[in-house]
Amino acid sequence: MSKRKNILQVFEHSTLYYGREYNDITFEEKHFNALAKLNQLHNSQYFTILHKGIKFSQYVGVIQIDGLTIEILPKIDGGAANEMLWQKVLINMLRATKRLKVNKVGQANVSKQQIHLLDIYFEWFLSEIQLLAHQGLIKQYRTNRGNVKALKGRLEFASHLNKNIIHKERFFTAHQVYDYNHQIHQILSLALDIISQFSSGTYLYSMCRTVQANFPEVSPINVNASTFKKLTNNRKTQPYKSALEIARLIILNFAPNISSGKENMLALLFDMNSLWEEYVLIMLKAVIKEDLVVKGQESKSFWNGIKIRPDIVIHKSEKTFVIDTKWKNIGGYKPSTNDLRQMYVYNEYWGSNNALLLYPSLETEKPEFIPFEGDENHKCALGKLNILDGDQLNVSIGEEILEMLELN
Repeated sequence: MSKRKNILQVFEHSTLYYGREYNDITFEEKHFNALAKLNQLHNSQYFTILHKGIKFSQYVGVIQIDGLTIEILPKIDGGAANEMLWQKVLINMLRATKRLKVNKVGQANVSKQQIHLLDIYFEWFLSEIQLLAHQGLIKQYRTNRGNVKALKGRLEFASHLNKNIIHKERFFTAHQVYDYNHQIHQILSLALDIISQFSSGTYLYSMCRTVQANFPEVSPINVNASTFKKLTNNRKTQPYKSALEIARLIILNFAPNISSGKENMLALLFDMNSLWEEYVLIMLKAVIKEDLVVKGQESKSFWNGIKIRPDIVIHKSEKTFVIDTKWKNIGGYKPSTNDLRQMYVYNEYWGSNNALLLYPSLETEKPEFIPFEGDENHKCALGKLNILDGDQLNVSIGEEILEMLELN
């Protein structure tokens, strides 16, 4: 199969205007309308709508709409664009935070330039389904209601009288059936249908069709967020966990007929603030040191039922440090007054002497802990941490943060 066509790579906080070409790809008015509708459905958090344009926010990921694929990449430097580098950073962050499980990007015969995030998630899902089929798909009991020629199960008397006045040889019953046509497989089948639609013309399409051909035929169902919440998890369904998590991501972010009734959209978007916070927390927890305790989102009561929670709290012996992560290029600017007030309160409530506002950078700078005016016991610092190690994501930031706090 051929590679995807019409892949438009942009960076967070950049802008697209319809009617203009970007790297020989036209961003059309129908694409603009679909994105505007998607944004409206999600409380305008994904983009800022401009006159004939879309300004992206801190959400990164991939959107496919009517043949156009838009990949939104993180970027904190002000230099020349390097899409491959920042695509790799995003993929590795998603992998480290368990939002993506992938050992290699795409098939061996497909170059990295041809792969984007949607392909990776599709390939991951298809591989999970192949693995499940190889291990053996499970059967479950379900209730089947309908006419049968032999009485079994419970006779549905009212329906039987209504439907079988003429056909005396039939019985309308509710009876148990033990087969593959159950809710879990119905969810996975729906995800396969969506992938089939969005992978058409790519190297994954034939793989998807093969998986579908080997998958049991099941009844179609409507799936929403509550469907996944009601799923029961037990020893028998445990092997399905990864496949169901990916199916949930795909199905709940699929928006059929979102624009003019013709275009379907699939949008997998991630908040870089949350992703950065989660990555820092995981890297800190990976550092094993004596008496070191790292906690995330530890909350305390603040006022009238309202709680406060810093991103990360570190306990080492008798010392406590509070960290709040901020995904933005702080450059030479100072943190906001609100951020500083917040850090002062965290210091007070957690008995910490030092609070750290941690920003991504391309060069690590040792923070200077400066006391708040009139309170020498409470200090705050601005930390800049290089998230890159050459052309790779920096996986040693846990140790570097401890060095910043002089806890190494």
